[in-house]
Amino acid sequence: MTNCDEPDEASCQDALAEVWLFLDNECDPERREAVQRHLDGCGTCLEHFGIEEHLKALLQRKCSGEHAPTELRDRLRSSIREAVLSKAEITVEHGPEGTSVEVRTKK
Repeated sequence: MTNCDEPDEASCQDALAEVWLFLDNECDPERREAVQRHLDGCGTCLEHFGIEEHLKALLQRKCSGEHAPTELRDRLRSSIREAVLSKAEITVEHGPEGTSVEVRTKK
């Protein structure tokens, strides 16, 4: 089996590029089997896969459908709005065809 230390790293790059699809069971059975064979035979990729797998499990635990409290979301939106507006130049023009707003980044 190919090893990341060998000159031909194409299959390593292919396997690592598909790790998230593999973890989510979103690749077709043939591709899943090929990635699994590669991971079984390549210690470097398997180590990287293990890190990705732990990261995904952590994200799933921490983001498992819980929603931020309304007060926190409102504070975050307000902070983001203030940060954006502090870096922008805003021009509002009222005319016969309606109101136009132009937003430019401050220089």
